[in-house]
Amino acid sequence: MSTNAVVLKADVRDKWGSNQSIRLRKEGKLPAVVYGHKQTPVSIAVDAREFVTGLHHGHRLFSVDLGGKKETLLLKDVQYDYLGKEVIHADLIRVDLSERATVQVPLDFRGVPKGTTMGGIFEETLTQIEIECGVTEIPELIGVIIRELGLNEGLYAKDIELPAGVVLKTDPDALVAICHESKAAASVEAEGEEGAEAAATEPEVITERKKDEESD
Repeated sequence: MSTNAVVLKADVRDKWGSNQSIRLRKEGKLPAVVYGHKQTPVSIAVDAREFVTGLHHGHRLFSVDLGGKKETLLLKDVQYDYLGKEVIHADLIRVDLSERATVQVPLDFRGVPKGTTMGGIFEETLTQIEIECGVTEIPELIGVIIRELGLNEGLYAKDIELPAGVVLKTDPDALVAICHESKAAASVEAEGEEGAEAAATEPEVITERKKDEESD
C-alpha cells in the first residue's frame, strides 16, 4: 500500500489555456488543478517526471507546497494525450490524512483459470474497481486469484477479497471476469447436439419384402 505521500514542488499558475499548457509541458512541467475543502480551485504546475514516476509506482497521495502552505493532495483524475501514453493534465483534491476517500484501483489477476485447460478463454470485463478506504491506505493494486475459475464460470466484484479496512463501492454483482468457451468449440458442440437430435428423430425405413415372400 502507498502510505507515504510523494513530495512535489509546485508553482501556482496565473495563466491558462492550451498554448500555456503546451509551453509548460515543453519545460517538463505538468499542468494541474487543485480542488476541495470548500476552497477556491488553484491552477498549478508540477514536475512532470516526478509526478509520473509516483503515478507508475501506484502513488495517489502527494504533498505539495502551495504558497508556503503544505497541502496533502489526492489524485482524482489524469488526462492522457490522444495516443493514451503521455500524461497531459491532472486533477487533485485536498484531503486530511484522517479522511477516507473513494478511488478506483486497478485489478491484478493472478494464476491461470482451470477452465482454460478445458478449452476455455479467459476474459477480463473490469480492469479496476471502486473502493473506499483511508487516504493513507490506498492499495496500488488489488490482487484477484483466478485459478479456480472453471469453464463457463464468472467472477464477480463481491467475490474479490479486499484488504482490511477497504470497502467495495462497485456494484457487488458486477462481472469482473469470465472463462467461456471459444466460439469454435461452442459451434462444434452445437452441431454435435443437432446431429444427435436429428438421428434420434429420423423415421425408420421399412424395406419391401422379397417378391417370393409376397407370393406366399
